[in-house]
Amino acid sequence: MPMLCGGTAPPLEADDTIQKLVDGVKDNVEAKTGKKYDVFSAKTYTSQVVAGTNFFIKVHVGGDDHVHLFIHKKLPCHGGETSLEKLQESKSLHDPIGHF
Repeated sequence: MPMLCGGTAPPLEADDTIQKLVDGVKDNVEAKTGKKYDVFSAKTYTSQVVAGTNFFIKVHVGGDDHVHLFIHKKLPCHGGETSLEKLQESKSLHDPIGHF
């Protein structure tokens, strides 16, 4: 199924590239939630091409708990930086991942 311009891609299994994005914002996530995570493993994600790329990532944080992360990666011509935009706590493995 082709992605609509501005829409999100279908969910995919996380790979090493997505795990590196997640690892790069772990400290920010822990600061915002006030929690320390021994487990921080990207599971699935979807993306949206805008002026850069938005990533919506489901992350396993231990037990049955997951968080959803909204990470934005700027275009290389704008520095290519990655930033945590938003997060959602108290998610489960079965909660759908998408724009929030």
